Amino acid sequence: MRQIVLDTETTGLEYRSGHRIIEIGGVEVVNRRLTGRHYHQYINPERDIDEGAQEVHGISLESLQDKPVFRAIVDEFLDFIRDAELVIHNAAFDIGFLDNELALCGRDERLGNLCSVVDSLLLARARHPGQKNNLDALCKRYDVDNSQRELHGALLDAEILADVYLTMTGGQTDLGLDRESRKQSDSPSTNSSYRPVTNRAGGLIIEPSVAELEEHQRLLEAIAEHNNGQCIWLQADQ
Repeated sequence: MRQIVLDTETTGLEYRSGHRIIEIGGVEVVNRRLTGRHYHQYINPERDIDEGAQEVHGISLESLQDKPVFRAIVDEFLDFIRDAELVIHNAAFDIGFLDNELALCGRDERLGNLCSVVDSLLLARARHPGQKNNLDALCKRYDVDNSQRELHGALLDAEILADVYLTMTGGQTDLGLDRESRKQSDSPSTNSSYRPVTNRAGGLIIEPSVAELEEHQRLLEAIAEHNNGQCIWLQADQ
């Protein structure tokens, strides 16, 4: 099974307000083993970067002036991800931006038609309700080294998320080794509706399907709607 653990950085929080992608990073996982193949590209957004966004990722507009625009790299990017399962933390954010970029350059493709998607944030919320489930919190929970993550960066965050995801889903046991030294797991494919895996204590875990995670997320949002926007399980990820 081929998966791409993916992340993006953007000029701001909302593509509907005209914000654009400025960095894409992805790492390839085949049968739960990192292959060493990756995709990384900085992109000229052809617009300003919000100050708040720049404080998060540290990427200035000046540094992107000589980088290609999205339409110049779209074919290479799509070739890298095509027919893979995408693993993305808070997938709706990245998928929304990527689909918007495809539309802006006149492409008919949408990621949902090219790939299946696993949202690692929904998975983490289902496993750890009432706790923080952002990437830094998950690194601490699963003993994943994120000491290099002073600022957000698409490729670094994709590499870290790969460590977190493989550990969280029961197939990563050699975090003391470098990334090239990971061993293949015997865990079943994440395409199946139910994925039995064994945790570090030897207990059996039955993972929810993607559809079940999405239903769980809708339930949390409904709770928030009926409580003036308050839901402790959603607030824990802020």
